[in-house]
Amino acid sequence: MSLKRIDLLICCGSGCVSAGALKIKERFHEVLADKGIANEVNIIETGCMGPCDYGPVMVVYPEGTFYKHVKVEDVEEIVSEHFVKGRPVQRLMLQEEERLIAAQKEVPFYQKQVKVALANCGYIDPESLEEYIATGGYEALGTVLTQMKPEEAIEVVKKSGLRGRGGGGFPTHIKWRLVHDIKADQKYIICNGDEGDPGAFMDRSLLEGDPHRILEGMMLGAYSIGASKGFFYIRAEYPLAIKRIKQAIAQAKEVGLMGENIFGSDFSFDAEVRTGAGAFVCGEEMALIHSLEGERGNPTPKPPYPAVKGLWEKPTVVNNVETMANLPTIFLKGAEWFSSMGTETSKGTKVFALTGDIQNTGLVEVPMGITLREMIFDVGGGMTDGHKFKAVQLGGPSGGCLTAEHLDVPVDYESLKERGAMMGSGGVIVMNDQKCMVNVAKFFVDFCVDESCGKCPPCRLGLKQMYNILDRITKGQGKESDLDELLRLGETISKLSLCGLGQTAPNPVLSTLRYFREEYEAHIRDKSCPNKVCTDLFHFSIDKDRCIGCSLCSRKCPATCISGSREEKFTINQVDCVKCGNCQDVCPVKAIDRIPGMHPEVVRHAEDLAKSEEE
Repeated sequence: MSLKRIDLLICCGSGCVSAGALKIKERFHEVLADKGIANEVNIIETGCMGPCDYGPVMVVYPEGTFYKHVKVEDVEEIVSEHFVKGRPVQRLMLQEEERLIAAQKEVPFYQKQVKVALANCGYIDPESLEEYIATGGYEALGTVLTQMKPEEAIEVVKKSGLRGRGGGGFPTHIKWRLVHDIKADQKYIICNGDEGDPGAFMDRSLLEGDPHRILEGMMLGAYSIGASKGFFYIRAEYPLAIKRIKQAIAQAKEVGLMGENIFGSDFSFDAEVRTGAGAFVCGEEMALIHSLEGERGNPTPKPPYPAVKGLWEKPTVVNNVETMANLPTIFLKGAEWFSSMGTETSKGTKVFALTGDIQNTGLVEVPMGITLREMIFDVGGGMTDGHKFKAVQLGGPSGGCLTAEHLDVPVDYESLKERGAMMGSGGVIVMNDQKCMVNVAKFFVDFCVDESCGKCPPCRLGLKQMYNILDRITKGQGKESDLDELLRLGETISKLSLCGLGQTAPNPVLSTLRYFREEYEAHIRDKSCPNKVCTDLFHFSIDKDRCIGCSLCSRKCPATCISGSREEKFTINQVDCVKCGNCQDVCPVKAIDRIPGMHPEVVRHAEDLAKSEEE
């Protein structure tokens, strides 16, 4: 990158790309050429900047002007007004109440964030080795290789308090020490990029936005444990991440940062990329290892652990993408600096994919120990459309749901676990007061049923049983004994499953039963979904006093179950109604209501069917 009057940073994370960021970039090139100032502006394609709800976003330096919701048709105005005349385009800047927020650093979304793993994401060109080096890249590796013994490097990681960011929170230094102490002719290090949680995109964004950081972190780990070979295991659904890691490896090799005798030391290292086929279970380290070996991605009992018998039965360390992303900064700024953030047992920062019914969804990095309230309402901007907060699901599909009474709970490994949730890899789904928690639990169990490898019966059979019970409950066929059965199944699956997927998969059910039992009881006793989400447990009703007899509802009904006339007004045949909601959507006078509970006609029809089947 050459020095020019203006640096234009365009977020080209996957979210902004899907919203048209690359077309915007092309249009900038065209307009700048037309205006004759192409040689005055650096256009830099960055990784994810974080605030996905504002996308496509960009930042203009040297002022640091932050633009949101940019469209292709806005480009000419930005160039003419800002780049030529020096007048930022205010309508594309963030406004809160009456305050115009000009600079990126002033955006509330960033105020409580501390960027460590994400330090370069959204700030550098991820395909430029030179830009990574300019931010201090590979300085940590050079220092460690020339000034530290492997044992000293492990001690630094121990003092930092770094724990695995992939979900389990296992202390990183213990894994490293175990492999370091084993004598073997070959050792391996694996970067786990098989991110499969619904709503999670932390690892993808790190791999796309700062690939050299992850590569440097892998080499720091490899030197510490005595490994000469590394593998990136990345799901095939992340093509850009795969491309950029491969590119980073090639660039590092080209300049001697990877290969033989790196930095003139005795350390030699090589890495390659392997792709997964989208099996969620391959996020579990033994399943991942088997997949790397070309076998079916099934977990196996432990011990032996990968540290003793891992890839091709050699000592192996498996670290998550975010874990590796923290390492260069830990060695550059010191273990004490990193451990000064967070809580007594959960040090440093954590990257989260903040999604759901909130104003500011996106990628965030906050100090451990921040409260859920701060994350949801300060960073996330609070709930959308005036709705109230109801629950937050943390830890991916096998994480637990917490409630409003937990908003002041610190986000750390132990505090979340005590309350039936978990840190997980960092997915955070915020839900408003319109959500049905029984339906939420059913959704996540369904996901885990699909993703179970099927090897062990508790997970294979138990989860399916849980799903069947939840399905009956959401259809109005549940029994009060079902709740005790769900608890029994959940506890059994948690205790007897082979791997972490099965052991934690019941959490959505167990946590919602713990905190939202009344919703389960309403589904069973009243045959009603209080939030009118479960299709079988609500009905539509036409208020004849409001109905004007226009027949629009009847004409739009796909089941032809609405009949009537202008004089007699319209009614719904409840037995034939498919609950599509078209009638309610098209009614010009809002005469159609969604009512909780099964309609008596439907109840009688079901009873008649049951009697006829018995006969």
